[in-house]
Amino acid sequence: MNPTPPGIAISASLICADLCNIERDLRQMEAAGIDYLHVDLIDAHFSPSMPMGIEVVQQARTKTSLPFDVHLMVENNEFFIGEMAKIGVQRICFHPEAALHIDRLLGLIRDAGIRAGIALMPATPLSVLEYCLDRLDFLLLMLINPGFAGHACETQVPYALHKVADCRRFLEEREFDIPIEVDGRVSFENIPGLVAAGATELVAGSRSAFHPGSDLAGNVARMREAIARGIAMGQDA
Repeated sequence: MNPTPPGIAISASLICADLCNIERDLRQMEAAGIDYLHVDLIDAHFSPSMPMGIEVVQQARTKTSLPFDVHLMVENNEFFIGEMAKIGVQRICFHPEAALHIDRLLGLIRDAGIRAGIALMPATPLSVLEYCLDRLDFLLLMLINPGFAGHACETQVPYALHKVADCRRFLEEREFDIPIEVDGRVSFENIPGLVAAGATELVAGSRSAFHPGSDLAGNVARMREAIARGIAMGQDA
């Protein structure tokens, strides 16, 4: 198994796994060298789907030692932060678009010993980060509008690469070096451009790690090849 190129992490999406055979798929992720298990918790209000509940996350936690990378797409952030802290996750990000008290929620996460992040919808400006950067351990940029995992009609927003590059520049200008995670239609074809633009963490779903054209190990190996091309592109730019 070739390791993921340094500085880049792969976060495999739990909702794209076979939830009826979750332990089998978790073992395959471990064997493939996945860095994080990406957990999308959706309440059917913030986004029109509810692919899994808290109990699924609890069961998955007992089956693997992979660090859990939780992405909250909910209205009641405080409740879900508390439940995830009980389960024992390693990272939580939430959406300021659904949060009245951003600073307070970041404090709740960090006080629980969990790495804290903010997730931004495609059209949300980076300026919302201005006064909380020093409390962030990572950022997540949505490259599609939240909906249903794997929906063929959903495509990346046309300004995806532009926003990733703008985010990297925004952080550098303020002398912050934190990971930029990208989520939404991350594919073998667009990974090089995303990495070259400044993405350092990739949420891997139905267009990459769980692509039907191969098994998970083969797909992750293909992702690593695409990442290496993106690093080379960034160095040549």
